[in-house]
Amino acid sequence: MRPVDRVRLALVTLIAAGALCPPLVSAQARFYWKTLAGANAVPLIVMSASGNTNPFDPGHVVTPGAKVEATMATFGYGRTFALFGRGAMLTALFPMGRISGDVTTVGTSFSEAARGFGDPMLEFVVNVVGPGAQRNLVDVLRYEPRFSVDFLADLAVPIGEYDNAQPLNLGQNRWYGRVGAPVVWQLGAWVPGRRTTLEAIPAVWLFGDNTDYVGTTLATEPLFQVDAHVTRDLSERLWASLDGAWYTGGAATVDGVKGEALNNLAVGVTLGYQVNKNMILTVGYKSTVDDRAPGDLQMDGLTVALIYGWHALVEGAGRLGGEH
Repeated sequence: MRPVDRVRLALVTLIAAGALCPPLVSAQARFYWKTLAGANAVPLIVMSASGNTNPFDPGHVVTPGAKVEATMATFGYGRTFALFGRGAMLTALFPMGRISGDVTTVGTSFSEAARGFGDPMLEFVVNVVGPGAQRNLVDVLRYEPRFSVDFLADLAVPIGEYDNAQPLNLGQNRWYGRVGAPVVWQLGAWVPGRRTTLEAIPAVWLFGDNTDYVGTTLATEPLFQVDAHVTRDLSERLWASLDGAWYTGGAATVDGVKGEALNNLAVGVTLGYQVNKNMILTVGYKSTVDDRAPGDLQMDGLTVALIYGWHALVEGAGRLGGEH
């Protein structure tokens, strides 16, 4: 493989391996690998989910006995850059889709459906421990995460579709976001086709109050979430990940009545495939496992993502290489 092809393969893998999956769905394996400053990615992510909570709401407000189904499509744009010598990325995500279900809250049963746009979200992430920013193609070829720690911050803007007469909505009518510290630990040699990582994303979600929730107020305590992944290359173009997540806290108070805090686990698997030098496809499934009690979080979802990534410098080097 020519050096420029190795760079292009590494570049799009590092940009798109995590599928820029919306944080309200789940943290994706390999998303916090770093790549060349100035790289771009455009994702299209589709998720089908069901359970007893609204998958458009990362607060995961559980309604015992609820039956909710949703289809979420997310598009967005992400760009990497160097910040004070560290690798950083800024991403904008725009969810849309439909949701329907049967929910009982504040003593009233609702059978409803909604469709449209959800709350757009901005994510900022910067590396604080690990290799410095990749400023040129040589840096890309030499990159190894070893043990890396990032700082991340998400903020959702409450402008999505919202109807105050029903509890299920795509928009949440409140500000919310998270702060976290993604960790990537390289295990073994950093050779395409043989790479293995252990990754963890501990984070806390913070929520404002929704003061117009079916005639009352919805308040949610901070929700702590830890996502973990063990990833392994199966070939230079194919990789797999075993995924897990733990949710704790996030007790919701509706009309002055406080619900139970979450304490639930979810497990899943993800496959990623490099379609060509600029595009990657990922497919993942995740489901809660300790969810028999009425107040437990019950949710499962299938996610399919197609991501296109590019960098002007790498594309130019590829054209020059082709000419010679």
